[in-house]
Amino acid sequence: MAGILILLAWVAGCSSDQSPDSHPSSAFSDYPEAEREITFDLGNNIKMELVLIPPGSFRMGDRKGQDDEKPVHRVTITKPFYLGKYEVTQEQWEAVMGTNPSHFKGAKNPVECVSWHDCRSFLDKLNHKFKDSEVTFRLPTEAEWEYACRAGSTTRWSFGDDPESMTEYGWFRANCDSSTHPAGQKKPNPWGLYDMYGNVYEWCSDWYADDYYRQSPKKDPAGPQSGSQKVIRGGCWCHDPMPCRSAVRCGLEPSHGCVDEGLRVVVPR
Repeated sequence: MAGILILLAWVAGCSSDQSPDSHPSSAFSDYPEAEREITFDLGNNIKMELVLIPPGSFRMGDRKGQDDEKPVHRVTITKPFYLGKYEVTQEQWEAVMGTNPSHFKGAKNPVECVSWHDCRSFLDKLNHKFKDSEVTFRLPTEAEWEYACRAGSTTRWSFGDDPESMTEYGWFRANCDSSTHPAGQKKPNPWGLYDMYGNVYEWCSDWYADDYYRQSPKKDPAGPQSGSQKVIRGGCWCHDPMPCRSAVRCGLEPSHGCVDEGLRVVVPR
């Protein structure tokens, strides 16, 4: 029977006043090494690994970006959470759902051709699978996503401002051979997250509004209360580096599911 392979004890979080805009490793100073990852066993030796993201503050948006990335504003994530080390793979999706909707088949490739509604169904079944474990799987908010993606950086990508370096960190138009690729083959960001740029877009929980940053709360923003589109983040295999920047945000109808849309999961700590 599938169960949690490793589920570490929840402990008190560090102060939300700390700012990971400084050196990224400082954000983890209150957490023992052993508590920085959790792993779930989905059955048949298929694992799902998540990385601890500590609370803290960051500057969300890009003053040189598109209009919906402005104004740049200070956001505080007040609670720690665990975020998927990798995008959800096809074998993980199939272990939970029993099917694989992806176009670019490959067990370790990220699942794609999934709508926001499909992701909700996946999460519902995943939560049922671990109903006795006192954990809840969900999608990240877009603030959580950007905070984790930046990993303490203030540059356009977590690796700096040079788009040429994208080759080392993600699959995109120039290096992907018109396909997705297995998770984790490129370098991770400073917080140990892989493929935050390119490969597939990642659905977030928020409704999308192009003017949301003008009224976004300073703490734990969760998006507008309603809308017609959901946020996707991270860019995809068919994009150039610029649309894959940390701050880039897009909206799609929640019923939309194409070859460039996938997901990454959160477990609140």
